[in-house]
Amino acid sequence: MKIQERTGAGAGRSAVPAQPSVGDRLPTPPRERKPALAALAVLLILVGALGVTMLVLQVGNRVEVVKVTKEIQAGESVTNSDVTPVMVADDDSINYVTWDQLDTLKTLKAKSTIYSDTVVMGQMFAKKAGLPAGKASVGLALKEGTYPADIKAGDIVSAYRVNSTGSGSNSSDGNSGSGGTSSGGALVDNARVNTVAEDDDATVSTGNLSLTLLVDQADAAALAAAAAANQVAVVHVPGN
Repeated sequence: MKIQERTGAGAGRSAVPAQPSVGDRLPTPPRERKPALAALAVLLILVGALGVTMLVLQVGNRVEVVKVTKEIQAGESVTNSDVTPVMVADDDSINYVTWDQLDTLKTLKAKSTIYSDTVVMGQMFAKKAGLPAGKASVGLALKEGTYPADIKAGDIVSAYRVNSTGSGSNSSDGNSGSGGTSSGGALVDNARVNTVAEDDDATVSTGNLSLTLLVDQADAAALAAAAAANQVAVVHVPGN
């Protein structure tokens, strides 16, 4: 009888194997390490940091250079009134003319036309520059009263033949107060003043002025002949 009771009690049990307890975890495979990818990531970070550093240094390393504010014709020199300083990134591969070189630049001549808002490079100027095609440079020795009081390099003027009698004085509006009388039309229209130099000695101001005009070759002979006879007066062209 007792044997049968034990057998009946065992018949109701399940044959499912026992499960591991919650605290027991299955072992996981070790992670595969990739040192090459890690090194590449570090390298990219370093390159990026270096690039940012160089950009910051480049932006901070700036230099003051010369920029043209008015058109400069071939054979002309710059003056204080047609240049301005600007800041640019320093670059040894570019031959900038720095602002502290302006005095030297004013002694040079433009090789070709330099347009407004151009940053000046050293190769744009030379000690002597050839004249533009079809142009001639004519020197004038003017007495006081035959030129505008405020005449300067770069001005646009007209030249007239005048009688060489008497002498006048510079007019207050800047136009010629000719010491003679105009006879006929202009010898030259729209001539550009290249250089201006006063003929003063150390003690006495004579009021005489030497200048050179850039004119068309066709007008050069007549202007030079009138200049040799001291029969030239120049006036500012309206609007210049």
